[in-house]
Amino acid sequence: MSFLAAHLSRVKPSATLAVTQKARDIRATGRKVMDLSAGEPDFDTPDNIKQAAIEAIRRGETKYPPVPGIVPLRQAISDKFRNENRLEYKPEQVIVGTGGKQILYNAFAATLDPGDEVLIPAPYWVSYPEMVMLNRGEPRIVDCPIETGFRLTPEALEAAITPKTKWLLLNSPSNPSGAGYSADQLRAIGEVLLRHPDVWVLTDDMYEHLLYTDEPFATIAEVEPRLKDRTLTMNGVSKTYAMTGWRIGYAAGPDILVKAMTMIQGQQTSGACTIAQWAAVEALTGPQDFVETSKQAFRERRDLVVSMLNQANGIDCPLPEGAFYVYPSCAGTIGKRAPSGRTIETDEDFVSELLDAEGVAVVHGSAFGLGPNFRISYATSTEVLEEACTRIQRFCNALN
Repeated sequence: MSFLAAHLSRVKPSATLAVTQKARDIRATGRKVMDLSAGEPDFDTPDNIKQAAIEAIRRGETKYPPVPGIVPLRQAISDKFRNENRLEYKPEQVIVGTGGKQILYNAFAATLDPGDEVLIPAPYWVSYPEMVMLNRGEPRIVDCPIETGFRLTPEALEAAITPKTKWLLLNSPSNPSGAGYSADQLRAIGEVLLRHPDVWVLTDDMYEHLLYTDEPFATIAEVEPRLKDRTLTMNGVSKTYAMTGWRIGYAAGPDILVKAMTMIQGQQTSGACTIAQWAAVEALTGPQDFVETSKQAFRERRDLVVSMLNQANGIDCPLPEGAFYVYPSCAGTIGKRAPSGRTIETDEDFVSELLDAEGVAVVHGSAFGLGPNFRISYATSTEVLEEACTRIQRFCNALN
C-alpha cells in the first residue's frame, strides 16, 4: 500500500513556478536571464498601504482574527462590490482567505464529490485543474482557440455541460491570455447557464482593474442577476495593489457556500494574517491613484511587447484586453531547427531552446492547456521587455 494518497499522482507541479525556479538556477551560475515567467507586478506596494500595516502592528492587531476575516475588511469588500460591481453582499456573505488560491481551493473542497465536473475554458491558469483534482473532482477542459479570442462561446459551453457538471470557472481578464469578456458576452453565457440550474459559476476577477478596453469591466452576477444565487465572485488585492506577498484574496456568494468555506478554513488555516488584512482595508478604502498609474504603465508595456513580438519570424501575438500577459502563437517555428541543432517540435521545445540560447524565460502554452503558444508576463520594466523581445526576435531569426 502506497503511503501517499493515490489521487496525488494525477496532480502536476505548477509550470510557472518551475520555469521561475529554472531561471533562478541559471542566474545563480552567473548568467544573465530575462525572466518573463512570473505573474507578479514589479511595482512596490503603495506607501499608504504599508503604513496601515505598520499602524496595525503598533495598535497590537496581532491576535487571531475571525476565520472569515476581520469585520472592517469584510465591510470594505462589501462596499467595493456595491460601488464597483453593483452587487449587494452583506459582510456575512464575504470570506477572506490567504490569497485567491485558498478561496478557489476551499470552494472546491466545500462542493466537489468524486466524479463532479468543473468546466475550465482553455487556456487556463495552471492551478485550476490541479485544485479540482486535489479535491477529487474532474476538470473538463473546453478549448477556446485564438479564433474565438481565447474566450468561451455559448455554443461551446452548451456542448460541454453534462449531468455531472457542478461548476463553470470563468477568469476575466484571463491568465494566461489576457482575454476579457464584455457584458454582452457574459450575458450570452448566462443565457446558457439559466437553462442548466444545477451549474454554479466561480468567477475569478483577480485582474479586474487591469482592463484596457473602453468598455467597463463586467462580472457575470452583475450582468445576469438571476445567476447571483449560484455564483461565487472571487477577487483580491494582489494584482491591483501590488500586494502579492501579503496573501489576501476574498470572495462573496450565497450564505450556504460561504458558511461551508468558513468551516473548512477554520479547520485548515483559520483567518488570514491580521496585519495583511488591515493593509487590505487601506488598499480598498484609501487613495486609488496607484491603480490608474500602474494600469497605464501596463498598457504601454503591452503595446510594446505585442509590436515587437509580431516582428519576430514565426510569432503571431494577439492584442490582449487586460491582465499583464500576452499569449502569442509560436506555430510558425514548429519544425524549424534551433541554434543547438535540435528541431522544435512543441511549444515546450520552443521555450526551452529560447532559455538556453538567449536566456529568456517564458512559459509554454501547453501548461495552460492550449498550444502551440507561450505566455509572457510584461509585469517588468520597459528596458527588460525591450531587451527580452530583441532576444526573442534574434532567436526566431536564427531558426532554419
